[in-house]
Amino acid sequence: MRGICGGGIPERDIDAIDAYWRVIPAVRATLFEFDRPGYGRLRLPIAMVKAAILEHSEFTAFNQTVTALFGEWQVTNLPRLRGFDCGDNPKVLIETIAEDLLTRMRSAALLDAYDLYQHLMDYWAETMQDDCYIVAADGWVAETYRIVETDKKGKEKDKGWACDLVPKALMVGRYFTPEQGAIEMKQAELEAVTASLTELEEEQGGEEGFLGMLEKINKAEVNGRLKEIKGDKDAKEEAAVLKQWLKLNGEEAEYRKAIKEAEAALDQRVYAHYPRLTEAEIKGLVVDDKWLTMLGAAVQGELDRVSQTLTGRVRQLAVRYAEPLPKLEDEVEVLAARVAGHLKRMGFE
Repeated sequence: MRGICGGGIPERDIDAIDAYWRVIPAVRATLFEFDRPGYGRLRLPIAMVKAAILEHSEFTAFNQTVTALFGEWQVTNLPRLRGFDCGDNPKVLIETIAEDLLTRMRSAALLDAYDLYQHLMDYWAETMQDDCYIVAADGWVAETYRIVETDKKGKEKDKGWACDLVPKALMVGRYFTPEQGAIEMKQAELEAVTASLTELEEEQGGEEGFLGMLEKINKAEVNGRLKEIKGDKDAKEEAAVLKQWLKLNGEEAEYRKAIKEAEAALDQRVYAHYPRLTEAEIKGLVVDDKWLTMLGAAVQGELDRVSQTLTGRVRQLAVRYAEPLPKLEDEVEVLAARVAGHLKRMGFE
């Protein structure tokens, strides 16, 4: 009772996270201080807990150890992945690399090797299995095909193209990053213009707004209203709003057109690049950029989960014991008054 009333986090609750402290004991000392037996408190504001964990050299070392284990798995299995070829058995490949991943990652503290194993098996079922069967059947060949859909009337429509083994995004990421960057810049500018247009419509679209007086907010209505008030000195403010809307609406249309044209041009360049890919380049795209990048992200995700879980546990303790519980405080006051009364009656002042 005294500990709770005095505030602080019971040390037994802090020690309940012992699985983490055995691996990163210095992080515990960074987060908590113990100013009286059996109770501790946070050394820093709750909002700084996550950063303190992530930036601690001990946690960084833990991260590096896990990353190194995965790196060893990559080095060992890269020849197997790149060496997989036409006529090989995909099931033998996945059994070999999955078992090796499970064996190596068992020594990774705070991580469950089976979670990483499951990430690999899930990815195998979703994507990698199909890729390997393509290679086993046709070799390392990145063939594109047209996507043709048939509507209800039986009319065929070309919806573009695709490549299962080497998706367009991988090609763009490896060979056309400047072009993609230019498109993304235009998209950001479009978003800014659209936001300004939306803001203007919200401000002026109400009953008392100049745009709110229109039957519909579109180019035809705005131009029609501008003709009506042309030369009206009392409508200068309204005209300014309408012209601003036309300006933003025009800019939005121009950006959309430019983006569409740039995307179409990039699409053609990417499509034309496939026949020029060498086998080594295809392997790099599939093994490095596709398979290993995904698995690396899965490992990083598990590392992020460790930091998030620990941060959550620490924050939970800090919030739970931030202040003495009012009900317990009231009980202590009542008990203290009773004890004082008894002592007084016994002659103790």
